[in-house]
Amino acid sequence: MKNTYNPLQRFHFYAALFITPLLLTLTLSGIGYLFFTDVENKIYQHEFFGKSEETEQQTLKQAVKEIEETYNGYSINKISIMEEPYNDRVTISNEDGNQQYIFLDENNQIVASQETKYTYSNVMRNVHSSLFTENTFINYLVELTACWTIFMIVSGTYMLVKKKLITNKNKKLRFQKWHALLGLILAIPLFVIVLTGLPWSAFMGSHISKLGEDYPNLGRTELRYNPPNSDVNEIPWATRSKKEPMSDNDEHKGHADHHGTLGSVTNLPNQITVDEISSIAQEEGISKPFSIVYPSDEKGVFTVSKGSNSGVTGLDVSPDEETTVYYDQYSGEKLGKVDYEEYGIIGKWFTWGIPLHEGHLFGLPNKIMNLLVCIAFLGTIVIGFVSWIKRTKSFPKILPKRVNKPVSISVILMLIVLGMLMPLFGLSIILVLIIEYILYFKKKAVS
Repeated sequence: MKNTYNPLQRFHFYAALFITPLLLTLTLSGIGYLFFTDVENKIYQHEFFGKSEETEQQTLKQAVKEIEETYNGYSINKISIMEEPYNDRVTISNEDGNQQYIFLDENNQIVASQETKYTYSNVMRNVHSSLFTENTFINYLVELTACWTIFMIVSGTYMLVKKKLITNKNKKLRFQKWHALLGLILAIPLFVIVLTGLPWSAFMGSHISKLGEDYPNLGRTELRYNPPNSDVNEIPWATRSKKEPMSDNDEHKGHADHHGTLGSVTNLPNQITVDEISSIAQEEGISKPFSIVYPSDEKGVFTVSKGSNSGVTGLDVSPDEETTVYYDQYSGEKLGKVDYEEYGIIGKWFTWGIPLHEGHLFGLPNKIMNLLVCIAFLGTIVIGFVSWIKRTKSFPKILPKRVNKPVSISVILMLIVLGMLMPLFGLSIILVLIIEYILYFKKKAVS
């Protein structure tokens, strides 16, 4: 008789044993991130809502110039035009990868600055994705944990049915029964949460994103991946490629290009002002909040966008409000626009899935739903381990006893399918099988 239950039980245990520490960290950091907007509104009141001591009104362009002079070596990445009562936010970065937020009040005067890496939301997000290490290997481990969680959902559901735990009256199995029942209740919402988190993953996420780029009809359209160019005939020919001398300051060495290698140029000849771009966008029906990204070179465009998963307090909008508009940096002419309706299936998955995962797709109910799933999941983990401890007295006996029967075709097919859909899971299963065979031959040699 071919065996299905025992291999799944052993693999389920392997998953619980090895991924639980990281799973606990991911769940707790996820809970912390769920309420990041509420937390940041409280702890960053001065930055978000405060006023500068300077009361003179200045333009956004003047504010950008002041920021560039004040924060020497930094380049403007984008300007987030916020809805009242939030202060506008300018994101800047330097060649070393350091990034700051600069907050502007209603007069476009500087209120405060923040190191972006150490804001509450970014700390929670970084812990959740890489344990605050920004290490690719840790990213892979996080993804592997998500993959094995999906396997645990599938295998746990199967074993619940196979062992008939729902109708089992054996009191010795009560913890195992509660573990299984909680797992069954959580199966669908937990699967959705894990699945919507995969776009961030190191391996699968990059491949999903690449698939969207290679097939724009599935992603976010060709225009989104290949933005238009501004008409360089709008600027004097003699200044189109003009470079400035290399600075003697060590901080600027290697940064000779007048148009900026840091990602944006803010002072090209004949370039219209960011104030004009903001006005044009709002006249064309783009309501606050939205972001403005400067051109990256003389051919680049101003990009105005509204996003559902910016990760910035006060900047996120509903997925169906997402839009990206490209403006010629010299004339202000609209060169192209991409709305949510034009996204393909991958683009729409990202647009709806990420805010659902983060807990702000449909407001407070989304946060509460995710919170309850996380708390119940933590309870499931604890009950699962209690059930094992109560059934065994020594570590060797904790591992489910091997039943030396041929593995069923259904188990093999399930592992192959999951391995193909989740490559990191497939590689880890190979490792687990090697361990299984080592234990098998070791036991055989002893006997």
